[in-house]
Amino acid sequence: MHVPDGFINAPVSVAAGAVAAGAVAVSLRGARRELGAVAGRSAGDGSGNPAADAAAAGDRTAPLAGLVAAFIFAVQMLNFPVAAGTSGHLLGGALAAILVGPYTGVLCVSVVLLMQGVLFADGGLTALGVNIVVMGVVTVLVAYGIFRVLVRLLPRGRGGVTVASFAAALVSVPAAAIAFTGIYAVGGTADVALGRVFAAMTGVHVLIGIGEAAITAATVGAVVAVRPDLVHGARDFASRPLELRTAAVAAPGGGTVPPRARPAAGSAADAAGGSVAASATDSSATDSPNGSTTSPEREPGAEAGPGSESASGPGSGSEVEPVTAHTVPARPARTNRGLWIGGLAATVICAGVVSFYASASPDGLEKVAADNGIDKQAEDHAVKDSPLADYGVGGIADPRLSGGLAGVIGAGATLAVGSSVFVAVRRRREGRPGQPEAVGAATSQGGSSGRSGNETA
Repeated sequence: MHVPDGFINAPVSVAAGAVAAGAVAVSLRGARRELGAVAGRSAGDGSGNPAADAAAAGDRTAPLAGLVAAFIFAVQMLNFPVAAGTSGHLLGGALAAILVGPYTGVLCVSVVLLMQGVLFADGGLTALGVNIVVMGVVTVLVAYGIFRVLVRLLPRGRGGVTVASFAAALVSVPAAAIAFTGIYAVGGTADVALGRVFAAMTGVHVLIGIGEAAITAATVGAVVAVRPDLVHGARDFASRPLELRTAAVAAPGGGTVPPRARPAAGSAADAAGGSVAASATDSSATDSPNGSTTSPEREPGAEAGPGSESASGPGSGSEVEPVTAHTVPARPARTNRGLWIGGLAATVICAGVVSFYASASPDGLEKVAADNGIDKQAEDHAVKDSPLADYGVGGIADPRLSGGLAGVIGAGATLAVGSSVFVAVRRRREGRPGQPEAVGAATSQGGSSGRSGNETA
């Protein structure tokens, strides 16, 4: 659905460019928070310094957004047939929004469209704003809104996230087609019946949406299966409350005292209560003559404290051994190496190998434009003589080698540019005055219990 130069008149193109620029500016600010949130969820990997862990996690996860952009670029080369003489390809807004967040998703699609327009003469430069609005902003807003509603209604887990991804992507494609029709109604350069354009664009892009939904659901499901903590849309599903479970203790006369569970990072009141109880126990202890610490004997008939368990049978006078909590080991460090290897391999294979077998039929917009005479308004691209124009390397006669090499070059360039953008966004957030994002993200997970303990102590 790359709109070429000449389809939309200059005033509307300028207005769309202004809207796109505003959306990118807003997304830059929002992406700082999203990348910081990912860093916070990945922090605490065992260094003992939450702020340092979160900062290091941010440096690791920010380039993954660049990998998402490169993957979208590669998969967009895979046109698939949807009807006689018509093909479609991934738009990518839904996939990007679910994986890295709506703000970062807009930036991902914008980077892809910029690289396609500048290097491959795919999508007009004067129509870049139109393409960002239609393929980036609209798809992200529609898809992420639907996804967030469905993920709350569907059963919690990988299946619910996958189904929500499918439905969100399915709707986002015809929504983009409707958005293009609306822009064309205001600034189209060809005199055509808008009703015909609307019906044709919506109809063919409903079919394309099925392919988009399948690709999006498969990709999101695969990532959620291995690293749900790095999937922005699945953060609630990935974050499961930890529990500290007490050990079962044998009771006099047979049987055991059942273990009790409590949240690992509960409310401030819970944490304070635990600290007070511990302090009371410590203060009530007395030193024995041999230097060991003993607890005072309970007075006969004294009431048990809140939360204590009585495990003695009838007539038993023996004391029950106190229940102790298991020590929770530090969470081992998690790296992104496996995700990087898998993502890069999939990107290179799609761009360098599978793209050769993509459908050569015109995509949905090209087909509708040809059927309605809109294509006659298309203008020559400013970089039509680029060595990589039309996804081929100039001077290489073998089409398989030329197309595959061009795809790999484009994916690599998108990865480099996208990663640079997101790392810069992340570091700019850390450099702002006030509390760093890394500290805020790291402490938001369990800071309340820590503060309560310090205040009690």
